[in-house]
Amino acid sequence: NTVDHNTFQENITTYLQNPDDVISWFAGYRMQYFADQDLLGPIDDVWGQGLNETMSEGFKLASTGHDGLLYFVPFNYYAWGIYYRPSIFEANGWTPPTTLDELKALAEAMQTAGITPFAFGNDGRWPAMGTFDQINFRLNGYQFHMDLMAGLESWTDDRVKNVFQMWTEFLPWHQENPNGRTWEEAASTIVDGTSGMMTIGTFIGQQFPDADTSDLDFFVWPELNPEFGIGTVEAPIDGFLMAKNPKNPEAAKELLYHMGTAAGQDAYLAVDPSAVATANDVDTSGYSPLQLKVLEAVSSAPSVTQFLDRDTSPEFASNVAGQAFADFLADPGSIDGILEDMQAQAEVIFEQ
Repeated sequence: NTVDHNTFQENITTYLQNPDDVISWFAGYRMQYFADQDLLGPIDDVWGQGLNETMSEGFKLASTGHDGLLYFVPFNYYAWGIYYRPSIFEANGWTPPTTLDELKALAEAMQTAGITPFAFGNDGRWPAMGTFDQINFRLNGYQFHMDLMAGLESWTDDRVKNVFQMWTEFLPWHQENPNGRTWEEAASTIVDGTSGMMTIGTFIGQQFPDADTSDLDFFVWPELNPEFGIGTVEAPIDGFLMAKNPKNPEAAKELLYHMGTAAGQDAYLAVDPSAVATANDVDTSGYSPLQLKVLEAVSSAPSVTQFLDRDTSPEFASNVAGQAFADFLADPGSIDGILEDMQAQAEVIFEQ
């Protein structure tokens, strides 16, 4: 489509009730939300053509509605983490950190070298969600994170406050005034070497010139709490779903099946080397070292999250969390009031 990312998300309900038969969307909670509203058509028969054998159980689970029916065809995924240029690390004698102390020491070393440690852009109000997710599931574990997303834990809990306390400690190592900067503008400082690291998804590779794509790597956020280690990886799954009443259901299902096959996914990967295919029989011989690293990180992770705006209520993500995080970044000292307001709104949204 030719609709920008944020506008598309904001108008998805309208699109689902209009002419398009097949629509690109997200797995998990964000898909289930619309299935619950009876806006999607089940596609168990599409999966029955062979996708059951070429998709992992994890991908199938993320494609299943609360009613047990399948509504989604996973197409590709990517990993969130800390991305960097290996050439800059090597030139300065730096290595990826594995502990909090090592991460802090690396940030200090970058500042001393005249490099901004973390590139950061939050225009659109969603990029900061990625940093929150990383710190929260590293400090408090996967289950607490997912329960918080589901409205089962409180945003005023001390464990959440600890996340923002740590985030506040990291802010001096980030680019200032992120709310007025797009993620693409922030990523450009990784490309030109004026920033050293960025918490972002693999799609940052789309900002790199072809000649420089091999000079991009990532590491997972280091351990922040020994109880939880580094067992959780954030890997959003993109794919396709079918509207409830498609004009041409046969063609829609034929397209959906093709997008779930190795042939369909190989064709896409040929033009987007930043993604990793979901079908287990795709040709990985052309994968870059980065793609192989993402594949290994996600396939070996005991638990995988999607992303805050995919793991929680769309209403909460769009109307509450995004602005709350932006307000925190503008005034970290006001976090207690921000969290109280978030919890008050969460109670209304999740009790509907």
